[in-house]
Amino acid sequence: MRVTVLGAGDAFSSGGRRQSSYLIEAQGQGVLLDCGTTTLLGLKALNIPAERIDLVAISHLHGDHFGGLSFLFLEYTYENPRTKPLLIAGPPGTEERVRALHSAMYRELAARGTSFPLSFYEFTPGQPLTLEGCEFLPFQVPHQEKDISLGYRVRIGGKTILYSGDCGWNEDLITHSQGTDLFICECCYFSSQTTFHVSYPQIAAQRHRLGCKRLVLSHIGREVLERMGEVALECAHDGLVIDL
Repeated sequence: MRVTVLGAGDAFSSGGRRQSSYLIEAQGQGVLLDCGTTTLLGLKALNIPAERIDLVAISHLHGDHFGGLSFLFLEYTYENPRTKPLLIAGPPGTEERVRALHSAMYRELAARGTSFPLSFYEFTPGQPLTLEGCEFLPFQVPHQEKDISLGYRVRIGGKTILYSGDCGWNEDLITHSQGTDLFICECCYFSSQTTFHVSYPQIAAQRHRLGCKRLVLSHIGREVLERMGEVALECAHDGLVIDL
């Protein structure tokens, strides 16, 4: 399995980093975890053809996590015409929000529909499901007040990844990290303490309880970048490649 970090930054692109997006490739399948607005930029900067994506799993419906989908549709329509199906999965409301976003950005194009088969699936938290040969366990995480935000435990090609999405610290991260090969955990803050994002001192204090083989911090915010000299845990960067 190969994981390529297309974007390791937060919503503000702190430090010039691209927004959240992670490409998992195994057994001939390409699974994209989140699709921030800079995802197509990340693919092209790394010379990765967008057609290698078979499934997009969205953690939650904030722009820096799903706002890049319309640009993928544009790419698949004009620059590199796509014929094979694309599946987009995410929390409740994903299809409605994605279609509304695409219509707002490219109304006439959206009205014509896609030239390739496009389908959607909306996860139920706690209900495991296999999509495109990839086993998902979605679980709800604390991030938004009303809408559902998800973390994912993903298994493909004999390897297991835990992805926190955006969330405050919660004990489910401990539970779901057990036995995983890689845990990609958000780390937006350093000194700020909130219930909707993880701070570096929180994750550092809990590292000994995590059952993952490798922990990589991502969704790096300004506070963390300003205090990188105090950060001992591994941090992602745009273009990081992790082979498992």
